[in-house]
Amino acid sequence: MQSLLLAVSVLAAASTLTTVLSDDWYVPACVTAAALLVTIARRAGLSWEELGLGRASAQRGLDWGLVLGGAVLAVYLLAWHLPLTHEAFKDKRAAGHSSAEQLFRVLVRVPFGTVLLEEVGFRGVLWALITRLRGPVWATAVSSTLFGLWHVAPSRGLTKANTAAEAVFGAGKPGVILSVASAVVGTGIAGVLLCELRRRSGSLIPPMAVHCALNSFGYALSWAATHGE
Repeated sequence: MQSLLLAVSVLAAASTLTTVLSDDWYVPACVTAAALLVTIARRAGLSWEELGLGRASAQRGLDWGLVLGGAVLAVYLLAWHLPLTHEAFKDKRAAGHSSAEQLFRVLVRVPFGTVLLEEVGFRGVLWALITRLRGPVWATAVSSTLFGLWHVAPSRGLTKANTAAEAVFGAGKPGVILSVASAVVGTGIAGVLLCELRRRSGSLIPPMAVHCALNSFGYALSWAATHGE
């Protein structure tokens, strides 16, 4: 239990730091936090296999990851070409990024910052620690709930940045509250699905691949939609 509380504390500190630190420190902070989390788990006696980082499941994880990442891209491209869903890709936050900044976001910030920390933290360390204490059902429920709450701060500006989100939730404080609540529920459900991928494959690679594909392809298409006008 002590290791679990320590891991949650590291994630809470990382959430605060990545919000207040400049963008230059985002990836180093995420990498450092992920390393601390793995250290906590290993000192608690968890094996690499329990963390989803073992060699035995790596090839299966890679196979799953390639297929699922490709499926995400296919769905995104379909949505991109449908008039009804194309507007959802237009995000004002992408308008201020140069092509070099966007490339860095897609190839470095997302995989080695966001995805590394969140997958190691929620689907790796927390899931493994709670599984040892209470089993996989509790591990999935708790880690996914915390994963949803993790997205409260990032979702606060959603209605201001995305015209489709503003149209759905409305402007002003009520719209912000609804959009944040929806983001928390949505990411919580996504957390359950990612935990299940991790459980079934025995590897962190599939949830990492899906998470990275969702974010990186999403950012890339958002930038293209915003700058294509």
